[in-house]
Amino acid sequence: MKYKLEYKYKIKNIDPVALTSNNFLSAEDAIIAGEELEKTGKVLDLEFHDEMGSTWTLKELKKLSEEIEEEPHDVLVYFDGGHDINNNRAGIGAVIYYKQGKKKFRLRANEVIDEMETNNEAEYAALYFALDLLEELGVTKLPCDIKGDSQVVLKQLEGEWPCYEENLNRWLDRIEEKIKKLGLFPRYEAISRKDNKESDKLATQALEGKSIHSKMQVI
Repeated sequence: MKYKLEYKYKIKNIDPVALTSNNFLSAEDAIIAGEELEKTGKVLDLEFHDEMGSTWTLKELKKLSEEIEEEPHDVLVYFDGGHDINNNRAGIGAVIYYKQGKKKFRLRANEVIDEMETNNEAEYAALYFALDLLEELGVTKLPCDIKGDSQVVLKQLEGEWPCYEENLNRWLDRIEEKIKKLGLFPRYEAISRKDNKESDKLATQALEGKSIHSKMQVI
């Protein structure tokens, strides 16, 4: 989660000036900035606004930061789906990077799903699979970066492109319901297949009969 600072700065002989930071800062940097500002003795009404619209005092942010530190946070999701047109099967893969405590982890998983009609449906299934993994990790009420190489899926989720296929609309509804249930603030980004090679490989391995579900600490 990232935060913007908003406060009033006391200036001699004129009314306090309202100021807001230009950029969102990490919780650690926002707390440091807030403490430095308070040391001046010239700051009034210091508040921190997060990406999801909530407002915190410095004391509240410090407590929140301590609590979040022990939960999965700074979540980055990659997903991909591959369709086997001969058997109407899909291989789906997801890679999730996240922090917990002072450590960073990577979760890799894949799965095979029968009765998939198109590659777009496989991509939707892969994203839903990734959200299930987030739920298992206990990721809730956080911003979440979601990246995939299916521009169709991501643009339809953002509402920029219409979706006319009934089966894909069902996946859209399921994904939106899951995101709402988890209280996530998704930030979608379409990337190249080259940049999505980890989850692409997992989807391919699923179709080859190689089941993977592993978590490891990364540097």
